Amino acid sequence: MRDAACAFAREHLADDVTQRDRDQEFSRELWNRCGQWGMQGLPVPEAYGGKGYDPLSTAVVLEGLGHGCADSGLAFSITAHLLACVVPVWKHGSEFLKERFLPDLCSGKLIAVNAMTEPQTGSDAFAMKTTATASDGGFVINGTKTLATNGPIADVALMYAMTDPVKGYFGGVTAFLVDIPSAGLTVGPNLEKSGLRTVPFGELQFCDCFVPSDRIVGQVGGGAAIFAESMDWERGLLGAIHVGTMQRLLDQATRHAKTRKQFGQAIGKFQAVSHRLADMKVRLEAARLLVYQTACKLESSRSVSLDAAITKLFVSESLMESAIDTVRTLGGWGVLTTHQVERALRDSVASTLYSGTSDLQRNLIARWMGL
Repeated sequence: MRDAACAFAREHLADDVTQRDRDQEFSRELWNRCGQWGMQGLPVPEAYGGKGYDPLSTAVVLEGLGHGCADSGLAFSITAHLLACVVPVWKHGSEFLKERFLPDLCSGKLIAVNAMTEPQTGSDAFAMKTTATASDGGFVINGTKTLATNGPIADVALMYAMTDPVKGYFGGVTAFLVDIPSAGLTVGPNLEKSGLRTVPFGELQFCDCFVPSDRIVGQVGGGAAIFAESMDWERGLLGAIHVGTMQRLLDQATRHAKTRKQFGQAIGKFQAVSHRLADMKVRLEAARLLVYQTACKLESSRSVSLDAAITKLFVSESLMESAIDTVRTLGGWGVLTTHQVERALRDSVASTLYSGTSDLQRNLIARWMGL
Protein backbone atom coordinates (compact mmCIF):
# COMPACT_ATOMS: atom_id res chain seq x y z
CA MET A 1 0.00 0.00 0.00
CA ARG A 2 2.82 2.38 0.87
CA ASP A 3 4.70 1.57 -2.32
CA ALA A 4 1.56 2.02 -4.43
CA ALA A 5 0.92 5.47 -2.95
CA CYS A 6 4.56 6.43 -3.45
CA ALA A 7 4.55 5.29 -7.07
CA PHE A 8 1.31 7.17 -7.74
CA ALA A 9 2.76 10.36 -6.26
CA ARG A 10 6.00 10.11 -8.23
CA GLU A 11 4.19 9.51 -11.50
CA HIS A 12 1.23 11.86 -11.19
CA LEU A 13 2.11 14.62 -8.67
CA ALA A 14 5.48 15.81 -9.97
CA ASP A 15 4.21 18.66 -12.17
CA ASP A 16 6.63 21.62 -11.81
CA VAL A 17 6.39 22.07 -8.05
CA THR A 18 9.34 24.51 -8.06
CA GLN A 19 7.50 26.97 -10.30
CA ARG A 20 4.22 26.55 -8.45
CA ASP A 21 6.02 27.18 -5.17
CA ARG A 22 7.51 30.34 -6.65
CA ASP A 23 4.08 31.47 -7.85
CA GLN A 24 2.26 30.32 -4.68
CA GLU A 25 -0.08 28.35 -6.91
CA PHE A 26 -2.43 25.58 -5.80
CA SER A 27 -3.02 22.88 -8.43
CA ARG A 28 -6.62 21.77 -8.60
CA GLU A 29 -5.57 19.29 -11.30
CA LEU A 30 -3.21 17.47 -8.93
CA TRP A 31 -5.86 17.63 -6.19
CA ASN A 32 -8.32 15.94 -8.55
CA ARG A 33 -5.78 13.22 -9.38
CA CYS A 34 -5.50 12.47 -5.67
CA GLY A 35 -9.28 12.35 -5.45
CA GLN A 36 -9.48 9.85 -8.29
CA TRP A 37 -6.94 7.69 -6.45
CA GLY A 38 -8.99 7.96 -3.24
CA MET A 39 -6.53 9.89 -1.08
CA GLN A 40 -9.10 12.34 0.35
CA GLY A 41 -11.29 9.60 1.83
CA LEU A 42 -8.91 6.90 3.04
CA PRO A 43 -10.59 5.93 6.37
CA VAL A 44 -14.19 6.73 5.37
CA PRO A 45 -16.45 3.70 4.81
CA GLU A 46 -16.97 2.69 1.20
CA ALA A 47 -20.72 3.34 1.57
CA TYR A 48 -19.92 7.06 1.78
CA GLY A 49 -17.33 7.09 -1.00
CA GLY A 50 -14.17 6.31 0.94
CA LYS A 51 -11.75 3.39 0.92
CA GLY A 52 -12.66 2.06 4.36
CA TYR A 53 -9.08 1.81 5.63
CA ASP A 54 -8.29 1.44 9.32
CA PRO A 55 -6.12 4.21 10.88
CA LEU A 56 -2.87 2.23 10.53
CA SER A 57 -3.50 1.53 6.85
CA THR A 58 -4.33 5.20 6.41
CA ALA A 59 -1.01 6.14 7.99
CA VAL A 60 0.86 3.71 5.74
CA VAL A 61 -0.69 5.23 2.61
CA LEU A 62 -0.05 8.80 3.77
CA GLU A 63 3.58 7.88 4.40
CA GLY A 64 3.79 6.71 0.81
CA LEU A 65 2.28 9.98 -0.35
CA GLY A 66 4.84 11.98 1.64
CA HIS A 67 7.67 9.85 0.26
CA GLY A 68 6.69 10.18 -3.38
CA CYS A 69 5.24 13.69 -3.44
CA ALA A 70 7.78 16.50 -3.33
CA ASP A 71 4.91 19.02 -3.09
CA SER A 72 4.51 19.26 0.68
CA GLY A 73 1.89 21.97 0.28
CA LEU A 74 -0.39 19.68 -1.68
CA ALA A 75 0.18 16.83 0.80
CA PHE A 76 -0.65 19.14 3.71
CA SER A 77 -3.74 20.43 1.91
CA ILE A 78 -5.00 16.86 1.54
CA THR A 79 -4.32 15.84 5.13
CA ALA A 80 -5.87 19.03 6.57
CA HIS A 81 -8.97 18.38 4.46
CA LEU A 82 -9.09 14.69 5.40
CA LEU A 83 -8.14 14.59 9.06
CA ALA A 84 -9.56 17.87 10.39
CA CYS A 85 -12.71 18.03 8.25
CA VAL A 86 -13.71 14.77 6.58
CA VAL A 87 -13.07 12.59 9.63
CA PRO A 88 -15.26 14.72 11.97
CA VAL A 89 -18.13 14.69 9.47
CA TRP A 90 -17.79 10.91 9.12
CA LYS A 91 -17.51 10.37 12.88
CA HIS A 92 -20.14 12.84 14.11
CA GLY A 93 -22.23 14.12 11.21
CA SER A 94 -25.88 13.29 10.87
CA GLU A 95 -26.93 10.83 8.21
CA PHE A 96 -28.07 13.82 6.15
CA LEU A 97 -24.63 15.44 6.33
CA LYS A 98 -22.82 12.18 5.58
CA GLU A 99 -24.92 11.43 2.51
CA ARG A 100 -24.90 15.03 1.34
CA PHE A 101 -21.18 15.79 1.73
CA LEU A 102 -18.96 12.73 2.24
CA PRO A 103 -19.02 11.30 -1.31
CA ASP A 104 -17.90 14.63 -2.82
CA LEU A 105 -15.40 15.27 -0.01
CA CYS A 106 -13.86 11.84 -0.50
CA SER A 107 -13.68 12.19 -4.29
CA GLY A 108 -12.09 15.63 -4.07
CA LYS A 109 -15.00 17.31 -5.85
CA LEU A 110 -15.38 19.44 -2.72
CA ILE A 111 -12.49 21.00 -0.78
CA ALA A 112 -12.95 21.54 2.95
CA VAL A 113 -11.39 24.03 5.35
CA ASN A 114 -11.16 23.67 9.12
CA ALA A 115 -11.98 27.05 10.66
CA MET A 116 -10.88 27.16 14.30
CA THR A 117 -7.96 29.58 14.75
CA GLU A 118 -8.90 33.23 15.33
CA PRO A 119 -6.83 36.43 15.17
CA GLN A 120 -6.54 36.53 18.96
CA THR A 121 -6.58 32.79 19.60
CA GLY A 122 -4.47 29.89 18.44
CA SER A 123 -3.21 27.58 21.13
CA ASP A 124 -5.69 29.23 23.53
CA ALA A 125 -8.91 27.74 22.18
CA PHE A 126 -10.73 28.77 25.37
CA ALA A 127 -10.53 32.40 24.24
CA MET A 128 -12.78 31.84 21.21
CA LYS A 129 -14.67 35.00 20.21
CA THR A 130 -16.77 33.72 17.30
CA THR A 131 -20.40 33.31 18.36
CA ALA A 132 -23.41 31.42 17.04
CA THR A 133 -26.73 32.79 18.29
CA ALA A 134 -29.86 30.69 18.05
CA SER A 135 -32.34 31.98 15.49
CA ASP A 136 -35.45 30.60 13.84
CA GLY A 137 -34.43 27.24 12.41
CA GLY A 138 -30.71 27.71 12.92
CA PHE A 139 -27.92 29.96 14.16
CA VAL A 140 -26.49 33.34 13.20
CA ILE A 141 -22.69 33.32 13.23
CA ASN A 142 -20.41 36.32 13.80
CA GLY A 143 -16.63 36.29 14.07
CA THR A 144 -13.38 35.81 12.19
CA LYS A 145 -11.27 32.73 11.55
CA THR A 146 -7.72 33.00 10.23
CA LEU A 147 -4.73 30.90 9.10
CA ALA A 148 -7.32 28.53 7.66
CA THR A 149 -5.69 25.87 5.46
CA ASN A 150 -7.50 25.64 2.10
CA GLY A 151 -9.59 28.70 3.05
CA PRO A 152 -9.35 30.63 -0.25
CA ILE A 153 -10.17 27.54 -2.36
CA ALA A 154 -12.65 25.74 -0.08
CA ASP A 155 -16.21 24.80 -0.96
CA VAL A 156 -17.28 24.03 2.60
CA ALA A 157 -16.04 25.02 6.07
CA LEU A 158 -16.11 22.95 9.23
CA MET A 159 -16.12 25.79 11.73
CA TYR A 160 -16.48 26.12 15.47
CA ALA A 161 -18.40 28.86 17.30
CA MET A 162 -19.46 29.65 20.86
CA THR A 163 -23.14 28.85 21.35
CA ASP A 164 -23.19 29.19 25.15
CA PRO A 165 -20.63 31.60 26.65
CA VAL A 166 -21.74 30.65 30.16
CA LYS A 167 -20.69 27.03 29.67
CA GLY A 168 -17.52 28.14 27.89
CA TYR A 169 -15.33 25.97 25.71
CA PHE A 170 -16.47 22.65 27.21
CA GLY A 171 -20.20 22.44 26.54
CA GLY A 172 -20.54 25.84 24.93
CA VAL A 173 -18.86 25.33 21.54
CA THR A 174 -20.66 23.87 18.53
CA ALA A 175 -19.35 22.62 15.16
CA PHE A 176 -21.07 23.69 11.94
CA LEU A 177 -20.66 22.71 8.30
CA VAL A 178 -21.05 25.89 6.25
CA ASP A 179 -21.32 26.19 2.48
CA ILE A 180 -18.90 28.50 0.68
CA PRO A 181 -20.16 30.86 -0.59
CA SER A 182 -22.86 31.75 1.93
CA ALA A 183 -24.59 35.03 2.66
CA GLY A 184 -22.66 36.83 5.37
CA LEU A 185 -19.44 34.83 4.81
CA THR A 186 -16.46 36.63 3.27
CA VAL A 187 -13.38 34.65 2.25
CA GLY A 188 -10.09 36.53 2.25
CA PRO A 189 -7.21 36.17 -0.22
CA ASN A 190 -4.26 33.81 0.10
CA LEU A 191 -1.86 34.79 2.87
CA GLU A 192 1.74 34.89 1.66
CA LYS A 193 4.13 32.70 3.64
CA SER A 194 7.68 31.37 3.59
CA GLY A 195 6.80 27.69 3.24
CA LEU A 196 3.91 25.48 2.12
CA ARG A 197 3.36 28.01 -0.64
CA THR A 198 1.38 25.63 -2.88
CA VAL A 199 -1.49 25.39 -0.38
CA PRO A 200 -3.42 28.61 0.33
CA PHE A 201 -4.09 29.86 3.84
CA GLY A 202 -6.81 32.45 4.33
CA GLU A 203 -9.29 34.26 6.55
CA LEU A 204 -13.03 33.67 6.87
CA GLN A 205 -15.21 36.49 8.19
CA PHE A 206 -18.71 35.69 9.40
CA CYS A 207 -21.09 38.66 9.63
CA ASP A 208 -24.67 37.65 10.50
CA CYS A 209 -24.14 34.42 8.56
CA PHE A 210 -27.21 32.20 8.99
CA VAL A 211 -26.60 28.45 9.21
CA PRO A 212 -29.58 26.07 9.46
CA SER A 213 -29.75 23.60 12.32
CA ASP A 214 -29.29 20.61 10.01
CA ARG A 215 -25.69 21.80 9.42
CA ILE A 216 -24.68 21.15 13.04
CA VAL A 217 -22.00 18.45 13.29
CA GLY A 218 -22.70 16.36 16.37
CA GLN A 219 -24.76 18.05 19.05
CA VAL A 220 -25.13 21.64 20.19
CA GLY A 221 -22.34 22.20 22.69
CA GLY A 222 -20.37 19.16 21.55
CA GLY A 223 -17.84 20.99 19.40
CA ALA A 224 -14.91 20.85 21.83
CA ALA A 225 -14.90 17.05 21.95
CA ILE A 226 -15.20 16.83 18.16
CA PHE A 227 -12.29 19.23 17.67
CA ALA A 228 -10.15 17.38 20.23
CA GLU A 229 -10.75 14.06 18.47
CA SER A 230 -9.94 15.58 15.08
CA MET A 231 -6.66 16.89 16.50
CA ASP A 232 -5.77 13.38 17.69
CA TRP A 233 -6.25 12.16 14.13
CA GLU A 234 -4.39 15.10 12.62
CA ARG A 235 -1.46 15.14 15.06
CA GLY A 236 -1.06 11.40 14.77
CA LEU A 237 -1.58 10.73 11.07
CA LEU A 238 -0.27 13.98 9.62
CA GLY A 239 3.08 12.78 10.94
CA ALA A 240 2.90 9.94 8.40
CA ILE A 241 3.36 12.50 5.62
CA HIS A 242 6.42 13.81 7.46
CA VAL A 243 7.85 10.30 7.83
CA GLY A 244 7.59 9.86 4.09
CA THR A 245 9.30 13.21 3.53
CA MET A 246 12.07 12.27 5.96
CA GLN A 247 12.61 9.04 4.02
CA ARG A 248 12.88 10.99 0.76
CA LEU A 249 15.35 13.46 2.29
CA LEU A 250 17.47 10.64 3.72
CA ASP A 251 17.51 8.88 0.35
CA GLN A 252 18.64 12.08 -1.36
CA ALA A 253 21.30 12.89 1.24
CA THR A 254 22.65 9.33 1.17
CA ARG A 255 22.91 9.29 -2.62
CA HIS A 256 24.80 12.56 -2.53
CA ALA A 257 27.12 11.36 0.24
CA LYS A 258 28.00 8.26 -1.81
CA THR A 259 28.66 10.09 -5.08
CA ARG A 260 30.07 13.48 -4.07
CA LYS A 261 33.86 13.28 -3.72
CA GLN A 262 36.16 15.62 -1.84
CA PHE A 263 39.81 15.08 -0.92
CA GLY A 264 39.89 11.89 -2.96
CA GLN A 265 36.94 10.05 -1.41
CA ALA A 266 33.15 10.09 -1.15
CA ILE A 267 32.04 12.55 1.52
CA GLY A 268 30.05 9.77 3.20
CA LYS A 269 33.38 8.31 4.28
CA PHE A 270 33.95 11.31 6.52
CA GLN A 271 32.64 10.63 9.99
CA ALA A 272 31.04 14.07 10.31
CA VAL A 273 28.83 13.30 7.32
CA SER A 274 28.17 9.63 8.06
CA HIS A 275 27.14 10.38 11.65
CA ARG A 276 24.76 13.08 10.42
CA LEU A 277 23.09 10.56 8.13
CA ALA A 278 23.01 7.99 10.92
CA ASP A 279 21.13 10.51 13.09
CA MET A 280 18.67 11.09 10.24
CA LYS A 281 18.08 7.33 10.06
CA VAL A 282 17.45 7.06 13.79
CA ARG A 283 14.99 9.96 13.73
CA LEU A 284 13.19 8.42 10.76
CA GLU A 285 12.72 5.01 12.33
CA ALA A 286 11.66 6.43 15.71
CA ALA A 287 9.20 8.79 14.01
CA ARG A 288 7.69 5.95 11.98
CA LEU A 289 7.16 3.81 15.08
CA LEU A 290 5.49 6.69 16.93
CA VAL A 291 3.13 7.36 14.02
CA TYR A 292 2.21 3.69 13.70
CA GLN A 293 1.69 3.36 17.46
CA THR A 294 -0.63 6.35 17.59
CA ALA A 295 -2.54 5.12 14.54
CA CYS A 296 -3.11 1.77 16.24
CA LYS A 297 -4.49 3.51 19.33
CA LEU A 298 -6.73 6.07 17.64
CA GLU A 299 -9.94 4.12 18.09
CA SER A 300 -9.04 2.02 21.12
CA SER A 301 -7.12 4.03 23.72
CA ARG A 302 -8.43 6.68 26.10
CA SER A 303 -4.96 8.17 26.36
CA VAL A 304 -4.42 8.52 22.61
CA SER A 305 -4.23 12.32 23.00
CA LEU A 306 -0.96 11.82 24.87
CA ASP A 307 0.39 9.59 22.12
CA ALA A 308 -0.73 12.08 19.48
CA ALA A 309 0.99 14.97 21.28
CA ILE A 310 4.23 13.00 21.63
CA THR A 311 4.07 12.00 17.97
CA LYS A 312 3.34 15.53 16.77
CA LEU A 313 6.18 17.01 18.83
CA PHE A 314 8.84 14.45 17.93
CA VAL A 315 7.98 13.95 14.27
CA SER A 316 7.63 17.63 13.36
CA GLU A 317 10.87 18.62 15.06
CA SER A 318 12.63 15.59 13.58
CA LEU A 319 11.43 16.61 10.12
CA MET A 320 12.92 20.07 10.50
CA GLU A 321 16.22 18.69 11.86
CA SER A 322 16.47 16.20 8.99
CA ALA A 323 15.73 18.93 6.44
CA ILE A 324 18.56 21.04 7.91
CA ASP A 325 20.90 18.03 7.88
CA THR A 326 20.06 17.36 4.23
CA VAL A 327 20.95 20.94 3.30
CA ARG A 328 24.22 20.60 5.22
CA THR A 329 25.04 17.35 3.46
CA LEU A 330 24.41 18.79 0.00
CA GLY A 331 26.37 21.92 0.89
CA GLY A 332 26.01 24.70 -1.66
CA TRP A 333 23.73 22.54 -3.79
CA GLY A 334 21.33 22.33 -0.87
CA VAL A 335 20.29 25.98 -1.11
CA LEU A 336 19.58 25.83 -4.85
CA THR A 337 15.94 25.47 -5.87
CA THR A 338 16.90 22.89 -8.51
CA HIS A 339 17.66 20.32 -5.80
CA GLN A 340 14.35 20.99 -3.99
CA VAL A 341 15.92 20.66 -0.55
CA GLU A 342 15.70 24.32 0.44
CA ARG A 343 11.94 24.15 -0.18
CA ALA A 344 11.66 21.08 2.03
CA LEU A 345 13.42 23.05 4.78
CA ARG A 346 11.08 26.02 4.39
CA ASP A 347 8.06 23.73 4.41
CA SER A 348 9.28 21.85 7.50
CA VAL A 349 9.30 24.93 9.74
CA ALA A 350 5.51 25.21 9.65
CA SER A 351 5.16 21.59 10.81
CA THR A 352 6.25 22.68 14.30
CA LEU A 353 3.42 25.25 14.37
CA TYR A 354 0.23 23.92 12.78
CA SER A 355 -2.04 21.44 14.61
CA GLY A 356 -0.64 22.87 17.83
CA THR A 357 2.83 24.30 18.31
CA SER A 358 5.69 22.32 19.84
CA ASP A 359 5.28 24.39 23.00
CA LEU A 360 1.61 23.40 23.21
CA GLN A 361 2.45 19.72 22.71
CA ARG A 362 4.93 19.90 25.59
CA ASN A 363 2.22 21.49 27.75
CA LEU A 364 -0.20 18.68 26.86
CA ILE A 365 2.38 16.01 27.61
CA ALA A 366 3.24 17.61 30.94
CA ARG A 367 -0.46 17.78 31.84
CA TRP A 368 -0.87 14.06 31.11
CA MET A 369 2.10 13.48 33.44
CA GLY A 370 0.25 15.31 36.22
CA LEU A 371 2.58 18.30 36.23
